[in-house]
Amino acid sequence: MKKEMQKIAPHKIVNKKKSLGQGMTEYIIIVALIAIAAIAVFRLFGDTARNQVAGMAMELGGQNGANAQKAAKTAAKAAETKAATARNLNNYTGNN
Repeated sequence: MKKEMQKIAPHKIVNKKKSLGQGMTEYIIIVALIAIAAIAVFRLFGDTARNQVAGMAMELGGQNGANAQKAAKTAAKAAETKAATARNLNNYTGNN
């Protein structure tokens, strides 16, 4: 077994570790980009989703979920208007 280990060059072992680290780094970057995209979508449509889930929960609980459904429609229209707004340096942060 020691003879086999001597045949493997030390630089090949180091390169293998570097390539494994590179794969992990790429994975972390992809996960971070997905998380950022999810946060952006949730910020844009969060109220809509929250109100829709609340309406469904109320209906499943035997209550009237019409108010939550109306709030979801209102939030969806607001999100649609916000998404359609042109962004430039003057209104990027919302401080006109």
